[in-house]
Amino acid sequence: MTLSRSTYRAVGKTGLSLPALGFGSAHLGELYRTVAESDALATLDAAWAAGIRFYDTAPWYGRGLSEHRIGGFLRAKPRQNFLISTKVGRTLSRPEDPKTFDRAPWVGGLNFAVQFDYSYDGIMRAYEQSLQRLALDTVDALFLHDLDPMFHGTATDDHLRRFAEGGMRAMQEIKASGQIKAIGVGVNLTEMLEPMVSRFDFDVALVAMPYTLLDQSSLHDGMAACLRRGTSVIIGAPFASGILVTGSGSGAKYAYGEASPEIQARVRGLESVCKAHGVSLPAAALQFPMAHPAVVSIIPGAAGPSELVANVAALEQVIPAAFWADVKAQGLIHPDAPVPARA
Repeated sequence: MTLSRSTYRAVGKTGLSLPALGFGSAHLGELYRTVAESDALATLDAAWAAGIRFYDTAPWYGRGLSEHRIGGFLRAKPRQNFLISTKVGRTLSRPEDPKTFDRAPWVGGLNFAVQFDYSYDGIMRAYEQSLQRLALDTVDALFLHDLDPMFHGTATDDHLRRFAEGGMRAMQEIKASGQIKAIGVGVNLTEMLEPMVSRFDFDVALVAMPYTLLDQSSLHDGMAACLRRGTSVIIGAPFASGILVTGSGSGAKYAYGEASPEIQARVRGLESVCKAHGVSLPAAALQFPMAHPAVVSIIPGAAGPSELVANVAALEQVIPAAFWADVKAQGLIHPDAPVPARA
């Protein structure tokens, strides 16, 4: 199946425009299970055949494995025919003892240790390392990655200070030189979205969890700040890290962990409305965030060709307006949340 809609939306005030559907590559870093090289290549082949032309990756995904796989695939494609983004804030190096090195949380991935570094030199080093892993001499956008309490706890303020004193300048210099078109920030936590886009002049925010079919708590602060500042939004985890594609049940994942009973109950409510209207849960999850005026793209992941084809089909599914009305009437999404207009 190929995309029938290839509308591109402008990113902030930059010269970059992104398609509605991109490819998120965390799964190719082997987060939940190992992915054979042949399966990774088949997935990327399926993405290209479906018309997907925007690919997002990061050094953290599989400790370099995702960048190697994405770059190895794209370097054989005409550079003008695709868009790619990666992230800065981590550098990779050989571990002290490779034989006993723990790759967690990655099930597979590569044997490289991670160092957080949000300084000017650290951002520049991470950028150059990514280009080498990708085997590309340009990317289209760079995102500041994981500068939040989820990863740093009480050290977050120290990292923010280093970024403010030098890291942001590094990203701005790379953009000003013409090497990239946009700079952005990746956000995992609702409470970090508004402060990051208000404090720093980012073109785009890659929102991993704070705005999904299950959580619109950022609607009136972080997402509103993005609109106010002219900061575009990419939705990085439209399936909430799993449960909105697998559905409720044993082993369902939410926010990169086991789904709580409360989340399971909320998903069962969504599943009930989906069944009543003949709508698939993944289709609702993918199409919902695209209705927000700040959102320019969604980048669900896929670890196999069938998952990729399913994502495209979900985005193409026609969802009746009555479905969204019922979801709101049952209090399953915020009453002020924009919903898709297509009937």
